[in-house]
Amino acid sequence: MYHAESLREKMGLFFTILWPILVTQISYNIMNLTNTIMSGRAGTNDLAGVAIGASLWMPVFTGLNGILLAVTPIVAQLLGSGQRDKISPSVTQALYLSVLLAIAVVGAGAIVLDPLLSLMNIEPSVHFIAKHYLIGLSIGIIPLFAANVLRYFFDAQGYTKITMMVTLLAVPLNILLNYLLIFGKSGFPKLGGIGAGYATGITYWFIFIVSILITFKVDAIRSYKLFVKWFSPSPQDWKRQLAIGIPMGLSIFFEASIFSMVTLLIGIMFNAVTLAAHQSAISFTSLLFMLPLSISMALTILVGYEVGGKRYADAKQYSRFGVATAMGILGICSIFLYLFREQIAFLYTDDREVVALMKQFLIFAIFYQLSDAAQASLQGVLRGYKEVMIPFLTALISYWGIGIPSGYLLASVTELGPFGFWIGITIGLTCAAAGFLVRLLYVQRKSDQ
Repeated sequence: MYHAESLREKMGLFFTILWPILVTQISYNIMNLTNTIMSGRAGTNDLAGVAIGASLWMPVFTGLNGILLAVTPIVAQLLGSGQRDKISPSVTQALYLSVLLAIAVVGAGAIVLDPLLSLMNIEPSVHFIAKHYLIGLSIGIIPLFAANVLRYFFDAQGYTKITMMVTLLAVPLNILLNYLLIFGKSGFPKLGGIGAGYATGITYWFIFIVSILITFKVDAIRSYKLFVKWFSPSPQDWKRQLAIGIPMGLSIFFEASIFSMVTLLIGIMFNAVTLAAHQSAISFTSLLFMLPLSISMALTILVGYEVGGKRYADAKQYSRFGVATAMGILGICSIFLYLFREQIAFLYTDDREVVALMKQFLIFAIFYQLSDAAQASLQGVLRGYKEVMIPFLTALISYWGIGIPSGYLLASVTELGPFGFWIGITIGLTCAAAGFLVRLLYVQRKSDQ
């Protein structure tokens, strides 16, 4: 990582850091997609069990991982300010915290998983598969959380290619383990959808072990002496990280959960065809969201680095360029969505009725994609400033105070029907983007004084 001077140098550094993050995010999505597809090949109940297990796990993981994401701005600012000696203690304390969070998740799961699944109207076999899929996955929760701390430590220094290479190595391993454990090949037990959970848990251990090896093998990383020089656990340091991480995690959770809530409400209020079209459209736009999400993560690294070095004009330049890039790329994607919406719909289904509805959902998606690009990139900039509490409150009010209620009203009392929910999502995301922009302008004006 270095302080780029000209705009051209900044653009080069930005894209150098960005593209490995994007590959990493896509790779994680491929692993999740592999679990679903291969479980579906094992049977309908296996697919349903894995889908339910994943739907319970992902909001928990997304929210708690947001807490660990605080490592990025912390390390980036320390690096930018030249305080390299404080990085190793900070990362070590984050590792301790990640283990505590993982243990808490496993403990809570042991208590609430069975009662939670019992509340759902699902067949006993689906209940069994969902439960044991999550039990299998749980063997890898501690290494997953610890590996993510190391990932954000690498990324904050601009070494995003390290994370990319680790993830690219993990994808084929995950596919192989799925094949062996789901279908019982080469002498392994035939576990069906449950095998996808164990395959994922083992893959998380692989990612963690490789990440540890990297801390010893790469010269620039080895100098920090992680896993060599240990520091006593410090609740004060945990408190400081949680002060940044909890608002970040909750902001991410509230954004992700509005899509889950809309899916639930559409399932209750409309028929299966509508739900299928909605879910297919969300699936495709979620893939596109990997672009602004990756840009957001790159902006947190670069802005945090410049803010740490008190180079506020440079941080502002990265902010403008990054947000403009996110919106520009999603603008191009929106044109693609409009022109090829029918072909995209046929990738998911041959049902003409579902295709017709999905085409309409994708038109509404054009508008929320632009708002999503703006809010994601702006939030990434704010995290670089360690500005998290006001964005958290903005996200809560925008998504749950405005987005969901307005969508429900439009879907209930107007002729828009299910499309009203998508307008509500757009309203919520737009309000969040506006709120983040106002806060960013205030923070930047304050830093200039």
